[in-house]
Amino acid sequence: MKKNLSIILGLVVIFSMVLSACAKTDQPATTSDKPFQGVTINVMMEGVPDTDYVQAQLSKFEEETGAKVNIEVLNYALMHEKLVPQLTAGAGKGSYDLIVVDNYWVAEFNRAGWLMALDDKIAASKKVKMDVYLPSMLEMVGTYQGKTYMLPFYNYAMALVYRNDIFTDPAVQEAYKAKYGKDLALPTSIPEYVELAKFMTRDTNGDGTVDVYGASMQGLRPDPTAMEFLNYLYSMGGLLYDVEGNVVLDQKVGVEALNYYVDAMKNAAPPGAPSYGFDEAFATVAQGNAFSYITYNWMVPVLNDPEQSQVVDKMKVTAVPGGAGLLGGWGWAIPNSSANPDAAWAFIEWVESFEIAKERALLGGAPTRSDVFQDKDVLAKYPHYSDVEKIVGDSIMFPMQSRAPQIVEVLGRVISETIAGSMTSEAAIQELITECENLRDK
Repeated sequence: MKKNLSIILGLVVIFSMVLSACAKTDQPATTSDKPFQGVTINVMMEGVPDTDYVQAQLSKFEEETGAKVNIEVLNYALMHEKLVPQLTAGAGKGSYDLIVVDNYWVAEFNRAGWLMALDDKIAASKKVKMDVYLPSMLEMVGTYQGKTYMLPFYNYAMALVYRNDIFTDPAVQEAYKAKYGKDLALPTSIPEYVELAKFMTRDTNGDGTVDVYGASMQGLRPDPTAMEFLNYLYSMGGLLYDVEGNVVLDQKVGVEALNYYVDAMKNAAPPGAPSYGFDEAFATVAQGNAFSYITYNWMVPVLNDPEQSQVVDKMKVTAVPGGAGLLGGWGWAIPNSSANPDAAWAFIEWVESFEIAKERALLGGAPTRSDVFQDKDVLAKYPHYSDVEKIVGDSIMFPMQSRAPQIVEVLGRVISETIAGSMTSEAAIQELITECENLRDK
């Protein structure tokens, strides 16, 4: 009897230990085929269309796994400030199980040791294939110093979006040839683009006021104007840093690029453009008041949405004139402070599967995988994605520096002051060079 009692007590102790262990892990004890029944995965994401496309698919993951996915959607300006305290909370103590990482933050987050290396999980996965991602995306929001910390989520490579109906209008083409003595063609350089944008700034109603501007621009500092200007700089052969992190910004090229940017802002953009952010610049185009827009390539599906736009089926996309626009993007990452890393990884495996990535693309998402870009159904709906794949592959990412947000602050300030006339372009670029050197990782 004592022997049986000992066995029973031993089994009770073992069972109690199992229950206790299950309470501490993100995989509750269950005989169900839903491995994360009862687990809540907390995710922070930015309020952008690609987040909407993820949310539209969530019920599938929740049904398959039993997990509940709670996505907190924030304005970009609030994300970094709210993330940092959670990332520093200690192992398993953070509020977020899964986050999306902007390319600005990659060096900072990894140098601080806040992100979980994913190489072992990738090696053990039967679902994740890294070779399907575009190399430019993996370099930016995938690997860091030889290890993989993220899976690319979506790209925001910038491109030139323009009104094809205006571009192909015979009267516009005739007027252009009469003025410049050459046929109207898509610009192949920033100087040609600024010339075209100024030409397209016009009064189409005959009432003496400009109602169509050649370029919708976003001069709000720091981020909108910094991102826009870098397309001018990169396409004219300039860079802030080289791949080793050395400052290589050339004074002459920088001044020339900034002068063209200011020229476009003053002579081809709406009067309010120096203070425009994303929403205002988009509204100008969507309301039919602009010929062109250097913006994120995924704006084309949005501009073809009749609920949001008056220029449906009128917009086309091409590379930034000069061919080297700014590459941006976000990646999925698991913080070391995640309380549910296994469930978070299961979500990444699901959301980055070909089927779900394709569904997001069909909704208008911005792919990072070559197989999604080249899928026949995706191309049938968005033929321009064949061009976008090349744009994403050829674009140049923002420098991989841990103080990237501070570099953006400097960029935004000197650009804004040059537009306002309180700083010369020569002084602005010299200060930018100095500050880039002060802020670089050493």
